[in-house]
Amino acid sequence: MADVSNICESADEIEQPVVIGPEAYVSPDYAHDEQARLWRKVWLQAGRLEDIPNVGDFVTFDILTDSVIVVRTGADSIDAYYNVCPHRGRRLVDTPPGQRNARGTKNNFICGYHGWTFGIDGKNSYVEHEADWNGSLCGGRADLGTVKVDTWGGWLWINLDPESGPLSEYLDPAARMLEPYQLQNMRPRWRKWVVFECNWKVAMEAFCETYHVNTTHPEFMEFGQFRGWARNQKLHSNIGYEAPKGQEEDSGKLRLGIGDARLSTAEMQNFTWENANTNTTRTLVDVANRLADELPEGTPAAEVSAYWIQTAKAEDAARGVIWPTVDPTHTAQAGTAWQIFPNFQIGHAVNNMLCYQARPYKLGDADHCIFEAAVYELWPEGEAPETEWTYTEPQDWPPVLQQDFNNMAAVQQGMKNVGFRGAQPNPYMERSVASLHMNLAKFMGIGAPRKAEGRND
Repeated sequence: MADVSNICESADEIEQPVVIGPEAYVSPDYAHDEQARLWRKVWLQAGRLEDIPNVGDFVTFDILTDSVIVVRTGADSIDAYYNVCPHRGRRLVDTPPGQRNARGTKNNFICGYHGWTFGIDGKNSYVEHEADWNGSLCGGRADLGTVKVDTWGGWLWINLDPESGPLSEYLDPAARMLEPYQLQNMRPRWRKWVVFECNWKVAMEAFCETYHVNTTHPEFMEFGQFRGWARNQKLHSNIGYEAPKGQEEDSGKLRLGIGDARLSTAEMQNFTWENANTNTTRTLVDVANRLADELPEGTPAAEVSAYWIQTAKAEDAARGVIWPTVDPTHTAQAGTAWQIFPNFQIGHAVNNMLCYQARPYKLGDADHCIFEAAVYELWPEGEAPETEWTYTEPQDWPPVLQQDFNNMAAVQQGMKNVGFRGAQPNPYMERSVASLHMNLAKFMGIGAPRKAEGRND
């Protein structure tokens, strides 16, 4: 019998050093069991509301062998169905080759095999030679199977478990802490996806902590650094930075640098825009480039930060982009990103956000995942660009993200090394990693973090 005395099962226990075995990352058996124990039991982010603005608009979402159609059925109603014909099992909507998912508009869904037809309400409206079944197709047996669906933050969420609890309960406290940022008002600037050579957990963990920034992205250190933290938040976790006094509103974005803050802020913004194309906007970059002209030399960093933020906010307002107001004390608690269990991250700010999601590529394949990222921002009414999910090879992503990709592939290979004794995340800066595996173990039954040997209790 396995020794369970050193297993970490509470948030308090993962505040101390832990060890996480490699099985969850590299075991084909674990990867296979995730479908029934995890993916069919949790709420999953399946798309954006703005992708289905009109009645009949739909998107599909795949998780391993399961596929779901999410369709707008009314001005204020959205429904979801299993993407499978109840007759002989053919998918109703095929994903076009090379695309992340299917998207379009339909008055009904027609099976390409035998023509069974379903309205956007999921009800069967046509079966050829229906009388041959002698009435056995009554009682909904010919209708589409329904999937639980809800919305929050501008996203569509689905759950394959009919007995699951409500989304609002599942997302607590993340939704409550992110509500002031009005994420539902943002629209994507770009959306990219790729099939990558690592487990989905390796992919998510590459972005859920700040401990790697100094080594993986050393060029950012020229602009200064703040110490990062990570906290467990029930099923979820969040990360942030210990912001210097007076810079709480700009908490943790590493926007102010060493030396003359007027110059280093501009340098940081230009570098971020050109090499990451995330975590900033054109307005923020343009205002940063004028700081040296508009502020005197020697202006304290906190005053530079305040002027920069307030000027950008005012200039956005003049063009119809209104930033939500978030109290600095709330900003400090909310941090810079939330990891929504199990596989979605929201890197939030008052005028933009960077989101990651990863999911397994094929059933039982521990070594590949579908990885995707999207950058959102606020736009004037009617001026948001039309974007689609674009498949992008790793070498064609922004340079900063390529640095993370290099780690992801190498970690997946390294964890298979017989000499690897298990991950040992930083208890303060990488607690989100331990939090993920503690919560995964509640669904999977195995793989919980273990107390590190020799630690003091």
